[in-house]
Amino acid sequence: MDSESNKPTNFSAADSALGYLYQVRVALLSSLRRLSKDVLFTVYLETLDDVVFEQTGTPVELLQLKHHREHAANLTDASPDLWKSLRVWMEGRARNTIPADGQLFLITTSAVGAGSAASMLLAEERDVAEAVKRLTNTAMTSMNRINAPAYRLFQDLGDDDRTRLLKSVTIIPRAPSIDEAGVELRQEVRLAVRREHVESFLSRLEGWWFGRALRQMIDPETSPILSNELESEIDDLREQFKLDALPVDQDILDAEVDADIYENAVFVHQAKLAGVGNRRVLAAIRDYFRAFEQRSRWMREDLLLVGELDRYERHLREEWELEFDRVADELGEDAADDAKRRAAQTIYTWVERSCFPIRGQVKHPSMSRGSLHILADRLHVGWHPDFMARLEHLLELKEAP
Repeated sequence: MDSESNKPTNFSAADSALGYLYQVRVALLSSLRRLSKDVLFTVYLETLDDVVFEQTGTPVELLQLKHHREHAANLTDASPDLWKSLRVWMEGRARNTIPADGQLFLITTSAVGAGSAASMLLAEERDVAEAVKRLTNTAMTSMNRINAPAYRLFQDLGDDDRTRLLKSVTIIPRAPSIDEAGVELRQEVRLAVRREHVESFLSRLEGWWFGRALRQMIDPETSPILSNELESEIDDLREQFKLDALPVDQDILDAEVDADIYENAVFVHQAKLAGVGNRRVLAAIRDYFRAFEQRSRWMREDLLLVGELDRYERHLREEWELEFDRVADELGEDAADDAKRRAAQTIYTWVERSCFPIRGQVKHPSMSRGSLHILADRLHVGWHPDFMARLEHLLELKEAP
């Protein structure tokens, strides 16, 4: 395929998708800054506006967010970004879906030109009367067809209503781009975890936030995001990054596993040799997948100490040896096949009930059981008394080029 065909066109959905991602990321950034001030609030996305903050005892804050991948020209008196936002707010007020005392914010990556109406609606040094005059003149004289519906709505307002509208509007120019917002997010969470874990911590926090925001945008009946909810997620994640803990990620625990991929895996043959039922074999596959994927993620993100995984596996082998040797001693040297099968099931039950955490607070049993299955896949441990003799050929086949 021609590489040119993969490039976004002027009609690509990339800008639209990026705009939604920007809204969600800035909503998180704004929420973290409110949390740092110990403020309780509620967040709505894609309801009355792009982002809406409610706080008991204060006016609702409604945010319109405009993101441009390329450097955008200054907001002029006829900028579509400005008039689209004004149209949304005017229509919302006309329908009484936007409260009259709502604080309206246009947050844009663009700059504002000196002397423009937008420059008179900044957070400081405002001149609402002059902004009303300039925008009224624009609405009456501009031939911009895109803005025409907004122009008509603005002209239909009386002088007092135009003033009241623009008094509630604040323009925030030169807002951080989506990448710059990511940098600012890292600064916001810097003190939550050790420096080397900031990226891992933030990736999990953003993953939770995007998922939560997506559910709300898809289903209007979904409850808004509460500040307490966000704070609880941060507290839970912070606990997972302490010295005696590691994160166990929900996306890995929730993943659907294709059992057919593991049909010829050595650890599956180990389970079948022990004579366990099919449902327990499927559980072994699930635990193997979870442990393998989580351990791989820990290693990619440098969350494990040097040699920590080797020490953990050595600990698991020592625990297994105690159980395996105990069962072997009870079994005796001349046991029949049925007795060996029962012994294998005893050891396998020990595996299913085991929980040897790699660190004190990593208590999800799949990490322990799955790690034992990883060792079983290498034939470093086994469940049947004769597992090595019966399955060694599988390992040779697995390692053959």
